[in-house]
Amino acid sequence: MVRSSLPLVALLAAATTASAGAVHGIHPEDINRNGDACTDFFDYANGAWRQQNPIPNYMDRWSRRWQSGEVNKEHVRDILTELSAKTDWPKGSAGQLAGDFYAACMDESRVDALGSKPVQPWLNEIAAINDKVGLQKAIGRLHDVGVAVPFQLYAGEDLHDPSKTIAHIYAGGLGMPDRDYYLKPEPRFVEARAKYLSHVAKMFELSGVPAAQAKQDADTVFAFEKRLAEASFDNVQLRDPKLQDNATAFAGLSKLAPHFDWNAYFDAAKMPRNALNVTQPKFVQQVDRELATTPLPQWKTYLQWHVLNTAADSLSQPFVEENFAFNGKFLTGATEIKPRWKRCAEATDNQLGEALGQKYVEKYFPPEAKARMQEMVKNILLAMDDTINELDWMDPATKKKALEKRATFFPKLGYPDKFKTYDGVVVSRDSAWDNVVAASRWNVADNRSQIGKPTDRSRWGMTPPTSNAYYNPLQNEIVFPAGILQPPAFDVNATDAVNYGAIGVVIGHEISHGFDDQGAQFDAQGRLANWWTPADNKQFQAKGECVVKQFEGYFIEPGVHHNGKLVLGESIGDLAGAKIAFRAYQKSREGKGPEPTLDGFTPEQQFFLAWGQWRGDETRMETQRTMVQGDPHPIAKYRVNGPLSNLPAFREAFQCKADAPMVRPDADRCEVW
Repeated sequence: MVRSSLPLVALLAAATTASAGAVHGIHPEDINRNGDACTDFFDYANGAWRQQNPIPNYMDRWSRRWQSGEVNKEHVRDILTELSAKTDWPKGSAGQLAGDFYAACMDESRVDALGSKPVQPWLNEIAAINDKVGLQKAIGRLHDVGVAVPFQLYAGEDLHDPSKTIAHIYAGGLGMPDRDYYLKPEPRFVEARAKYLSHVAKMFELSGVPAAQAKQDADTVFAFEKRLAEASFDNVQLRDPKLQDNATAFAGLSKLAPHFDWNAYFDAAKMPRNALNVTQPKFVQQVDRELATTPLPQWKTYLQWHVLNTAADSLSQPFVEENFAFNGKFLTGATEIKPRWKRCAEATDNQLGEALGQKYVEKYFPPEAKARMQEMVKNILLAMDDTINELDWMDPATKKKALEKRATFFPKLGYPDKFKTYDGVVVSRDSAWDNVVAASRWNVADNRSQIGKPTDRSRWGMTPPTSNAYYNPLQNEIVFPAGILQPPAFDVNATDAVNYGAIGVVIGHEISHGFDDQGAQFDAQGRLANWWTPADNKQFQAKGECVVKQFEGYFIEPGVHHNGKLVLGESIGDLAGAKIAFRAYQKSREGKGPEPTLDGFTPEQQFFLAWGQWRGDETRMETQRTMVQGDPHPIAKYRVNGPLSNLPAFREAFQCKADAPMVRPDADRCEVW
């Protein structure tokens, strides 16, 4: 990859030059001119765009943001088409791996001709299990390729010494989104269970199981998974790091689950027998009970189902369509399967993202973009400092600790300094599923290889083409792949107001995660450790309760509203992110003077409109129901209106009256940071 050796100042100058004469503001044509910013800003900011751009049949939500993500996939497709057109790449090179993986996936006629043959050896191997020793070996082999049943194990930082990487054991093994789908009595969950039973039976039939037996097998799978669900945390519990902090000596595993041969499992996986963390001990105990009491044929049926479930999208069209019928149409409301090229581009990125990513950043993330992002991140981090310093509810001791934590934030922008090489992965054009297995096996082994070693801070949890971002509390890092640093989130030819209002709020959001209800439990070194005085922590919790109460009042349909505790972290992130990004924008203009009013909108209005236009998703009701149940992110309408209704700067920008719907009364106004 070509990287510029120019100093930062020169790069910033280059960015300014590139922008000269071409700077634009928000999209005025997207605004619903019949709406009112102070009544429903979500509708006002881009209601016209949503009206003119209905959700594509293959998508579950749509906005300029999601449209950008799909355009990004077109960029990925162009790269992969170019790579796959060449057949003489050196074996094992990034071009050969990504090109052949994509080509095999795109060879629909071959995939359809193979039917379920690629997965039959796995099904046959499970069918041949004749004792509990063989069963446990099969579980290990499935884990080797990323089929996480009934539990899963991944390398990650030690919660109390993040400089070390250890093994963490997690609950797994469910085919529906979460435990509540198996247990709750509401009609939508009852319907989901009926649909799931039918789906599992149809998948078994497609693999060659007679219809009557397939129905029995589906009942077996559901009963097995329901028992696992009963022993699993719910979605709110999964957000509590203290509940998942269960350090265990290796010898302790045999006490927790004596019927599983942990020595054999770790030896086969080439993992050291070090101390580890068991996130859900009750779940592991339930797995042990299943090993002790569940008949072997039921175990085999359960494992075979999860092989089929994992492989479905790499098999012939009947499997793809049946998988879509439940996981797509029913759960999300999409009415068409994504075009094959999109599914293949996504699969290549998912399995070989850093091989593909090298080509992606060469074409779509120029040095001047990275330089301008670095400047924005610096300003927003400084704005967080100012915010902490000015808090009137935090005492000096806690404030000092908060500033120490902010000072250790580690931004990652665009792409890793060192790309993975995927040494040893064998990819061909013969079988799409076999390629998935080969890449998954490498990725699992790569993750396991970190156990027992010092934590490698250069590793990324997302691939360069990914249109998303994240915060990792254990490394105190904020990460923005090149895929999200594209218009409309970030545009070198947009005003600062627009960039700070779109990607700037995302940056602020990720920074704020370090201080949300989860992140605030980790200190400056990334340790799960209390750095709060009791009085300050009590006030912090009370401020969070304000946000919980606000979002509990947001309904998607009668009787169905957001779970305030589930969305608390993301909502704190949105609220604080918008506040500090706006503050950073103002700071960025010091010494430069205000930006111009464009299309009739002041710079301050452009800032908030950019957030509304970036975040303004139209979302199918089926997806909203799934999100409200298990997604820690609120739906887009409330991600726009919720935080902005708390901000005096928003009210001032649009001159909203005190009783306007977009202005929360002072007594109800939430402010955490």
